Amino acid sequence: MEQETSTSDTPRPSWDIFSAVVDNYGDIGVCWRLARQLVAEHDLKVRLWTDDLISFQKINPEIDSLLPVQVSRGVEIRQWAESNLAVEPADVVIEAFACELPAAYVAAMTKSGRRHAWINLEYLSAEGWVDSHHGLPSPHPRLPLIKYFFFPGFSPGTGGVLVEKNCLEQRALFQADIQLRTAFWQKLGILAPEKNEVRISLFCYGNNSALSLFSDWAKGTTPVTCLIPDGVAMTQITTFFGAPHPVEGNLFKKGRLMVRILPFLEQDNYDQLLWACNFNFVRGEDSFIRAQWAARPMVWQIYPQEAGAHWPKLRAFLDRYCADLPHATTAVLTPFFEAWNGGGAGAPDWEGLWRHRVTLEKHAQEWANRLIKKEDLTTNLVNFCNNKLK
Repeated sequence: MEQETSTSDTPRPSWDIFSAVVDNYGDIGVCWRLARQLVAEHDLKVRLWTDDLISFQKINPEIDSLLPVQVSRGVEIRQWAESNLAVEPADVVIEAFACELPAAYVAAMTKSGRRHAWINLEYLSAEGWVDSHHGLPSPHPRLPLIKYFFFPGFSPGTGGVLVEKNCLEQRALFQADIQLRTAFWQKLGILAPEKNEVRISLFCYGNNSALSLFSDWAKGTTPVTCLIPDGVAMTQITTFFGAPHPVEGNLFKKGRLMVRILPFLEQDNYDQLLWACNFNFVRGEDSFIRAQWAARPMVWQIYPQEAGAHWPKLRAFLDRYCADLPHATTAVLTPFFEAWNGGGAGAPDWEGLWRHRVTLEKHAQEWANRLIKKEDLTTNLVNFCNNKLK
């Protein structure tokens, strides 16, 4: 993946990214990774606007939730508030996930006398219709402004998937080096895995299927350590272990299962958790993407939408992800995904799924290797916006 170059006397476009937090961490998580990559790999001036600094602080401890303007990793962070909007609009303006720009900011874009690349950055989707809608213009009904739809996706006709250029190299180094992994576990205050132990990260929305998994893992023949961020699946932990108020640092044991409640991890540390575990349960968008780059078997809980609008999106991903899997593995993985998302008959069949462990591990590696061959989303987005600014 080649980084676009320019002469030193050519001014770099400025970028504003607006993020309204919808599912707590996924939206700001994607926007924060994008902003960091724009600065680190493309040397751009970036402002990131968010309406929820407290959620942002969970994944970036450098953030001071009381400061309306601050800088982290070279990105200017601004509280999205009316009192904070008296700024010159950027050359590139990103509406992340269909959040609506403030009217005063849109008016300032109109009055600036400059050309702006105004982008509606959509959610990642594997659906076929995305290719034909990617990059389409949407003229403003009253103002001389045009917004463009930019769709992340898995096919060449889309905007691609968010990933740093050295992500897979860092992951491969970590997964091959027992000392790096041991140091990571020590940083979390956890012993390195036993010889036959299975390590699982669990990040989900409210999901009663977790009770079935806890039961399966507790009764199984293999020791399982399940690592859960604070605030996630607390009702299920309370029900299964009889613990009234589980908090960060708590450790619960039953049968062959041990559950450890972790703090919310900064993004780079969360990546390492996904790399270090044998299996990852993820949710939303950011952790979903990062689990694929981790090249470990995973199951995704998609953000639920009204009237089941999320199901076609989930099935479109499964169609792509399972295309090269043996039929026997697909026949187990697909109903597991569906049951975990509350749409299958019965509980997720962990024992049946884990019999395919070797196949799932090989497939996860191959999937990540194929995906990395496509141009990354940030580079595609930079090139797209630069063309609109000409």
